Amino acid sequence: MYSRYLSKVLILAVICALVAVSFAGIASAQKKKTISLVIATATTGGTYYPIGVGMASLWSIRLAKAHKIMVQAITSAGSGENVNMLKGKEVDLAILQGLFGKMASNGIGIYKGKPYKELRTITMLWPNVEHFVIFQDKVKTGNASDIRGLRFSIGRAGSGTERSGLTIMEGLGMKREDVKGEYLDYFGSAKAMKDKRIEGANLVAGPPVAAVTDLFATPGMKAVILEFTDEQLEKINKKTAYPGFRYVIPANTYPGQTKQVRSIAQPNFLGVRADVDKEVIKLLTKTLFDNPDYLRAVHKMGGFITLDNALSGLPAPLHPGAYEYYKERGFEIPTDLIPPGAS
Repeated sequence: MYSRYLSKVLILAVICALVAVSFAGIASAQKKKTISLVIATATTGGTYYPIGVGMASLWSIRLAKAHKIMVQAITSAGSGENVNMLKGKEVDLAILQGLFGKMASNGIGIYKGKPYKELRTITMLWPNVEHFVIFQDKVKTGNASDIRGLRFSIGRAGSGTERSGLTIMEGLGMKREDVKGEYLDYFGSAKAMKDKRIEGANLVAGPPVAAVTDLFATPGMKAVILEFTDEQLEKINKKTAYPGFRYVIPANTYPGQTKQVRSIAQPNFLGVRADVDKEVIKLLTKTLFDNPDYLRAVHKMGGFITLDNALSGLPAPLHPGAYEYYKERGFEIPTDLIPPGAS
């Protein structure tokens, strides 16, 4: 009798223990909620959007199950809006032009007296190549000065394209009024050229740029990409905050483009808010470099996203998570990239 009673007590105890463990597991799972992040890109006709979507997909695929991290990519007007969304905590990460990073973090240019001190960086991405495209019959010298007087799409209002275009024009001694400005996105600019409503457009992105390919592939369309002389590049860098360098667009990058184009470029980088969790950013950084072929398959410019290029030309300090990752990989971090308070 006593033995049967003892058995029942033991069984009940085991059941209670299992229930307790189950509840503990449920509580633990509830505590580990999904971490949802947002990365801002730009309009769909350039390079920011496909690369941004590619990064978001890579992170979500690799980190959702084990670490409950999900990342969503959104479109935007580009670097200008992306800085504002980072400051307003509307997004967590953003692809940005080096020009905007330099101006925002240092409080110069359009951010004069209003520095964004909480801007942090993760890695350099790829060159943002200037494509000043105009109709062939409007060519005078073949260089960027030929946009003067044209009906020219500077870029969507508030976009990085607009700002980089105006900055370059400033370096070349031109003002906004020196072109008959239109403010269209990339595919909007291409369509307006095809409809002969404008005579040229600023389409800055990593080649091949989808909107440029679309334009050059149009039957009967005779357009060219203008070049930048060495003297023009020197003036732009000297007179403005534009962090420019020479970039040669290879022949046959676009339909019917049989000769190389001596253009210029600035670096793009992956920016992030300083208050995003350190361990999360460390995981994102590691995942990015542990899967080098993923973004290369998304877009040709993905091939530039390597550890060899990671710290090249970054305009603001690293995020503590990225900093810790690079330190563990044996990198010697430049003083200006060390996060405030880091050892």
